[in-house]
Amino acid sequence: MEYNTTREHLRIKEYGRSVHNMIKYLKTIEDKEARQRNAESIIEIMATLNPSLKNSEDYKHKFWDHLFLIADYELDVQSPYPLPTKEQKQEKPKPLHYPKNKIKWNHFGKNFEVLFEHAMKEEDEEKRNGFIMVLALFMKVAYNNWHKENIHDDMIKDELLLMSKGKLVYEPGTRFSEWVDISESAIVPNMKKFFGDQLSKSQSRNKNNRYNNNNGGANRNNKFTRYKKKNSY
Repeated sequence: MEYNTTREHLRIKEYGRSVHNMIKYLKTIEDKEARQRNAESIIEIMATLNPSLKNSEDYKHKFWDHLFLIADYELDVQSPYPLPTKEQKQEKPKPLHYPKNKIKWNHFGKNFEVLFEHAMKEEDEEKRNGFIMVLALFMKVAYNNWHKENIHDDMIKDELLLMSKGKLVYEPGTRFSEWVDISESAIVPNMKKFFGDQLSKSQSRNKNNRYNNNNGGANRNNKFTRYKKKNSY
């Protein structure tokens, strides 16, 4: 009996040993035209065995690359795509550059910190008020995403005062139109619309959750009422 541990190692296990044996035999075919026809037939078999790859772009390109990989790049056939090499396969990717700067407030993110620094340096009162309003909305959206509940404006005001050491004062209940038209001042493009949409989505989500919970309670009560009437004597 022959065990898999004694057989040749499979380079791509998803195709099975039969496909590997076909490609191994393909390397022994001396006639170039016959070898090319058999290679194309093997590509069709590989596509049949992996139908999920057909949803991706250039899926045939992947099959041809897999064909050369299984053949250890020693196959002499014509591919409709650039021929892969063993050096390209063994080449290590370049290390990713990760930012090493620490974020002061991790729960708000780096963009909030950049916006906060701009607000602290801004000397124009009208623009600074616009920055404060955007920062307050940013904090509301962040808290709503983390806690799934509405945050009182006084809490936003106190935290912003603490973070800025009293330099950025947020007035609770104030609207954008009462402060500054941020879209015209070009402080942060489309920030007003973005945060307005995020807040409206969060409020509608909370409203739907309350509605579903209430309906769930009503359905449970109706179910209990029907059960009580059915089993009443």
